Amino acid sequence: MNRHLLIPLRCLLSISFIMLLFGFAGAQQMVTGTLTDASSGEPLVGANVVIKGTSTGTVADLNGNYSIMASPGDVLVVTYTGYTSMEVPVGSGTVYSASLAPGELFEEVVVIGYGSVRKADLTGSVVAVGEDDFNRGTYTSPEQLIQGQAAGIQVINNSGQPGGLTTVRIRGNSSIRTGNQPLYVVDGVQLTGNSSKPGGLPSDLGNSPDVNPLSYLNANDIESMQILKDASATAIYGSRGANGVIMITTKKGRKGSPTIDFNNSVGFSSIMNKYEVLDGDQYRAALTEYGLTSGDFGDNVDAFGEILQTGMTNNHSLAVNGGNADGSYRISLGYLNQEGIVKENELRRLSANISGGFKFLENKRLGIDFNVITSQTRDNGPAISTNAGFRGSLIGNALQWNPTHRLYNEDGSVVIIPEFGDFTNPVGLLEAYEDVSNTVDIIASVTPSYKLTDDLTYRLSYSITHGNGNRRAQVARWINMIGVYNRGLAGIFEENNTNQILAHTLNWDTDLTDGLNLNAVVGFEYQQLNERGSQVWAQDFIVDDIDYTSILQNSTTNSRFVSSYNNPTSELQSYFLRTNFNLRDKYLFTVTVRSDGSSKFGENNKYAFFPAVGAAWNLHTENFMAGGAFDQLKLRVGWGQTGNSEFPSGASQERYRFDQQTIRLENVANPDLKWETSTTFNIGLDFGILDQKLTGSIEYYNKNTEDLLVQFPTIQPAPAGFYWINLAGNVINSGVELALNLRAIDNENLKWEIGGNVSFLNNVVENYTGPNLPYGQLFGQGSSGATSMRLENGQPLHAFYLREFTGLDDNGQSVYAEDGTLKFLGDANSDLILGIGTSLGIGKLNFNLNFHGAMGHQIYNNTKMSVIGIGNLGSRNIDANLLDGDLQEATSNAVTASSRYLEDGDYVKLSNATLSYDLGQIGSTFRNSRIYLTGQNLLVFTNYTGFDPEVNTVNVADNGVPSYGIEYIPYPSARTITIGFNFSF
Repeated sequence: MNRHLLIPLRCLLSISFIMLLFGFAGAQQMVTGTLTDASSGEPLVGANVVIKGTSTGTVADLNGNYSIMASPGDVLVVTYTGYTSMEVPVGSGTVYSASLAPGELFEEVVVIGYGSVRKADLTGSVVAVGEDDFNRGTYTSPEQLIQGQAAGIQVINNSGQPGGLTTVRIRGNSSIRTGNQPLYVVDGVQLTGNSSKPGGLPSDLGNSPDVNPLSYLNANDIESMQILKDASATAIYGSRGANGVIMITTKKGRKGSPTIDFNNSVGFSSIMNKYEVLDGDQYRAALTEYGLTSGDFGDNVDAFGEILQTGMTNNHSLAVNGGNADGSYRISLGYLNQEGIVKENELRRLSANISGGFKFLENKRLGIDFNVITSQTRDNGPAISTNAGFRGSLIGNALQWNPTHRLYNEDGSVVIIPEFGDFTNPVGLLEAYEDVSNTVDIIASVTPSYKLTDDLTYRLSYSITHGNGNRRAQVARWINMIGVYNRGLAGIFEENNTNQILAHTLNWDTDLTDGLNLNAVVGFEYQQLNERGSQVWAQDFIVDDIDYTSILQNSTTNSRFVSSYNNPTSELQSYFLRTNFNLRDKYLFTVTVRSDGSSKFGENNKYAFFPAVGAAWNLHTENFMAGGAFDQLKLRVGWGQTGNSEFPSGASQERYRFDQQTIRLENVANPDLKWETSTTFNIGLDFGILDQKLTGSIEYYNKNTEDLLVQFPTIQPAPAGFYWINLAGNVINSGVELALNLRAIDNENLKWEIGGNVSFLNNVVENYTGPNLPYGQLFGQGSSGATSMRLENGQPLHAFYLREFTGLDDNGQSVYAEDGTLKFLGDANSDLILGIGTSLGIGKLNFNLNFHGAMGHQIYNNTKMSVIGIGNLGSRNIDANLLDGDLQEATSNAVTASSRYLEDGDYVKLSNATLSYDLGQIGSTFRNSRIYLTGQNLLVFTNYTGFDPEVNTVNVADNGVPSYGIEYIPYPSARTITIGFNFSF
């Protein structure tokens, strides 16, 4: 070939190739569109659009809009989590919008500890509660969001105080001395359950109630909560899982352009129920009726009303989130300012949450997830305690104030009458008492991971929870309190706790054979907890114009007290394994083992082994069930063992107390001390019929707790005050749980759903041969040394042991059966707990109601017994109901612990009712707009005569055993009305 002909040929080929490229380029065009929800029309922010057969893709923006370069003949694959995917062919046009329908086969994933599984693969007893099912209203702690929402879990708001402690029981009370609260896990981080708020002033006012250790979490940041109830589900947490586990999952970033979400609400709170005490005119009439010549000061005042206010709550949060195929992020800020219904009471919280997850390397096998939750809380608390003497704290003084005596002088100053001595002007106490706490809490975690293979992933997780609290409290010396008048009282208190966890895990998810899937996790974990604190308090100040806590040196030398502590470091070393087998989506098996070694226990019992097994059978997938009534029918059965190590560090060791210039042994060592062990058997049936319109479950469980941990005083003379032992005996909790949910109507314009749960519980102590331990101490006038409960074989925990009151004799004196012999008369454990909820949607208007309740238990009304008894007449106020009877009670009738003050605690409460309207898209800027009106504690159906049947005044006074089911002048419950609005852009 002529070489000169090669050059034109090469040029021709090059020109042809360039023209071909331009031809292809000319065929591509910019394609745009909008992606929306098929039913609501809301934009699908972050929906994925990929050209089929390629890696070219994009995501929808805040308005659901997308744009992508595509050619005629291409196919756009549109996907969005929870929706059915759609394929859109590209033709000669440039606009291709799509509306996606929710996916019927969408698999819900449930977090179960060190991993997650499909809900369909669960073998244990697990209840998942999502954001749509949470209780509405103003809540300072996350467990309040699920009150009444799940069978077998009882949530009791101990008081109406902002940030107040909540009692949570999963399947009843199992422990005598150690904690009965569940283990909380936030985004995989196990919490200690300790509060960073320090203790308060030692005074006749008593100890202030414990605060909620979860109150630093912003409820607006929580996406879902999973409740792990049986040992098959909780055994992965070993020695901390005996009382159940509550997994809290916070919201994470979504793929797509940045989105800003606002949540704003304003609430108004007032007292839900007041004790009926006499007004001034009634008091005068009572004095006349009883022939008393003193006690009438001629006025008519409502002392209790004077300390109350309409509390206002502002709750605002902002969140920014976004991401792409390589990762996502979310940043949120929250502000809560909640005034209590008692004057001078306020809680302010600033919170922040930063979380993200990113993938690296070309193969995206390296990943890192991080989460930081932090809050700063300022709590201005009132003078309300749980164990005040007969003079009472603020609530007790307000109830007892003589309604004929003025509260204010003519110049507007408060009345102070030192000679009264026994009681204090509650308005003056409000002014004289100041108690401000500042706490900072942090939960932080970082989890790098690497996919070793497509099926095997290694994770290293480090987390730290840290709390630091400072508290300054004082009582002015001009108030007529015993031990304070003409002296004053002030103190500074600090608390510091740090919990660190390091964990290594391997997660393996693979198909072993055709139809057999294995999902397994194996790991090692190390935990370390450090706690320390200090306090300085003093009396006898000579200056009133300056805050006492700023001039503690102004006190007398012999009235200053200094103390500090540093608890022994608590360490926990653990190895664990969980395997889930799935055979053809019909037969499911779970095996869990955990070995825990703890520094809390004696040298002879450092380690313990906690196994569990579970199995489930999807009956509806069998051929013999084909064409039947059930869309779902799953039989579950499980057995396992878990432990309870929630008691003080160093309990097995010799511990010393350092006082001023003295050292003494406080705790006797016990090298054989070990944790409580609970063995649980669970069998359940999950079902769904009528195309899943009616779903539910029924379960039976039996939980046997042994090696009961108790702190006993040593027999004197002895070298120390206390020692810890494991008692022989068993606490048996058994019961049946039923949950039902019905989607009665479900169409585009009308939706109605109703659901409920009921749990039947039984509690008994068996095989107990230890001492008949008295506890449940009562407080107030006439209650010195009195207890209300007793631990005895054959009885339930928290069984009331009292004299049986039979009435009044002709002289107005109390009469007791069998000459006042003590006997068992009911218990504080509910035999039945329930929750009912319904939602009705008409177009964009929605109405929600939630009820919860408990029955079959008793409450000891210590308030009525010791604070407003008939013996007060002539000096202090009394219960108005005491004058309703035909037989007149003598004012000399002695106050005695008896069944007279034991009341049925049955109740059903309308927890919250919400009316909302979905505005949806407003213009081109605002999306997901919604306004709502919510009422909390609107109605209570009960015969209980105290403040609120939902009560639990927690005191630890007798042999270290906490009380349960006793009311003693608590902070009253509040009724709250909230209006709010949410929107995004």
